[in-house]
Amino acid sequence: MINDELMSNVRERFDLIEECPYQGKRIFFENAGGALTLKSVTEKSREMAAIPDNQGRDNPASIELSNIINQAKSDIHAFFGSQNGAVFVGESGTELLFRLISTAIVGSQKGGDVVGSTLEHPASRSACTRWTEIAGANYLQVIHNDETGTVTADDYRPVVTENTKVATILHTSPVTGISVDVKSIAKVIREKSPDCFIIVDGIQHAAHGTLNIDNYDVDGYVISPYKVFSRHGYGIAWVSPRFSTVPHNQVIGSPEDNWELGTRDTGSYATFSEVVNYFSWLGGHYSNSADLRERLVAAGKAITQHEKDLTDLMIYGNEKVRGLASMDKVAVIGGNDNPDRKGLVSLIVDDMDSVDVVSQLSEKGIRVHVRKNDHYSGNILIPLGEKNCVRVSLCHYNTAGEVEQFLGAMHEIIK
Repeated sequence: MINDELMSNVRERFDLIEECPYQGKRIFFENAGGALTLKSVTEKSREMAAIPDNQGRDNPASIELSNIINQAKSDIHAFFGSQNGAVFVGESGTELLFRLISTAIVGSQKGGDVVGSTLEHPASRSACTRWTEIAGANYLQVIHNDETGTVTADDYRPVVTENTKVATILHTSPVTGISVDVKSIAKVIREKSPDCFIIVDGIQHAAHGTLNIDNYDVDGYVISPYKVFSRHGYGIAWVSPRFSTVPHNQVIGSPEDNWELGTRDTGSYATFSEVVNYFSWLGGHYSNSADLRERLVAAGKAITQHEKDLTDLMIYGNEKVRGLASMDKVAVIGGNDNPDRKGLVSLIVDDMDSVDVVSQLSEKGIRVHVRKNDHYSGNILIPLGEKNCVRVSLCHYNTAGEVEQFLGAMHEIIK
């Protein structure tokens, strides 16, 4: 785990880490719904919101705004692990997934197949459903594994054919917390349909380790910065060089690889640079490299290990408190021993409604969330025969002590 001294410094960099302005003191285990915000992001948002100037003017403020955006794009490429392609902001991660998926489907051969999986968030599934109907394409869904809470290349293999023109992949499920091997799935797709456009939903994944887009062989990747320590109000997308020039919504006369519509919010770009600066600072405690990318990779590895230690503690406990695995009435979605878990544990308590469990945890000052078998989570819960579950989502600023308090509360609740 991250050592105590560094953890103290980490937590000092986040707003509201121990206290909610409406509830009071609490432990925050609802990071999958939106992570805590860096103090530097809050400050940068205030600074940028006050500036009246726009880009593209002949004045010092306008020139500086353009410099900020260009620097942020360089930072985003470093964070994504991409040397080429285009990066840009949009309304939200969901809006960007719709934009990329619709562009890929409309820009592909008519009558082709679009392949996704039942694991995916409704953002991807909804976009695929709508635009395959409009374009006269076929939408096929790979069935995910209920026991493991994920989907594999072997699951995609029998569904993908040479007629597959667009494919979508969810990098990590916001319900099961289990990640997917994007590279191996993309390889299977390329073997059967080399020119397929592959678009990845990385919204849940981005805060929990290192991204390495150049290694995935995909064409689009989308994140939501409010889940990566920034603020609401924007999403970020990357598109490959070949995808960037596919006909898409754009202003007539603008460069063919331009995906930005209208005047850009400089604050969106500037606040994500603050996120990258934070990862760089954290990575500097694990790497002496002067290279930004290497520090980001080091930070990602440290985050992955710390969160694995926390979820292992949550499931198996320690000498102070027994874990979820030892609680007879508790079942963990995706199984207890799942090496692909990324900072999230979803659980079901026998003979208790998850809504009541969440409420009782809240009374004890522990913020978690209930997922229901609705349009957001029904794809995971309905096959399990469950109407809801308790989602406990962590980030690297959470501590072993907070997990121990959660386990103590769970023992009291299920007595």
